[in-house]
Amino acid sequence: MRILISNDDGYFAPGLAILTEHLAKIADVVVVAPERDRSGASNSLTLDRPLKLRRAANGFYYVNGTPTDCVHLAVTGMLDYQPDMVVSGINAGANMGDDTIYSGTVAAATEGFLLGIPSIAVSLVGREFANYETAAKIACELVQRFARQKHTHPWLLNVNVPDVPHDKLQGMEVTRLGKRHKAEPVVKASNPNGETVYWVGAAGKVQDAGEGTDFNAIARHCVSVTPLQIDLTQYSQLDAVRGWLAQN
Repeated sequence: MRILISNDDGYFAPGLAILTEHLAKIADVVVVAPERDRSGASNSLTLDRPLKLRRAANGFYYVNGTPTDCVHLAVTGMLDYQPDMVVSGINAGANMGDDTIYSGTVAAATEGFLLGIPSIAVSLVGREFANYETAAKIACELVQRFARQKHTHPWLLNVNVPDVPHDKLQGMEVTRLGKRHKAEPVVKASNPNGETVYWVGAAGKVQDAGEGTDFNAIARHCVSVTPLQIDLTQYSQLDAVRGWLAQN
């Protein structure tokens, strides 16, 4: 199996190194990651300038662009083969609920999915980030499960792993995305030049952490595995909008 690995924390991130170390034991891997932290980049592509691909001393490739750029460049130009899977991570922090809209980690996996490749985004949920090994082992398990089965079409999985030792996990659950409250307001400040600047506020508190959600699974020290889709069409409103447009 040939796996393309990326992330949004940058090619120097510890989670990327540990993920690569583990996956290299079970597959042929290549790493293409951003040259710096691009957390929150979402699915953005760089269209206003050319991208540069370089190789670090450890063999990882890095790009002066977004996570989406990295996967797109690798699959459509750099590699002379299509990877069997894209794995993105291990992110330092949760990507649950509404977070998935902004996440560069999820975006890298999403780009793989859009290019027809089964893809997984892996995030470590906690504050200390002391158990990247746990998340790496989960990633390996999911890859091995995939390899043992036949699949009729690609899928996109968003995986969140509690920041606990592997033997403290309480299982693995298939979940849906939870929901956060509205984000906190921006924080107004002044820079050294006396100019007013604004910091994006913290994510909102959890609103929907009911049974079956990713938030609920993590709270019980279970691994959350959420299948994602890309179709943003609000089907329940199609008839209402048709009626609105048909009015004189």
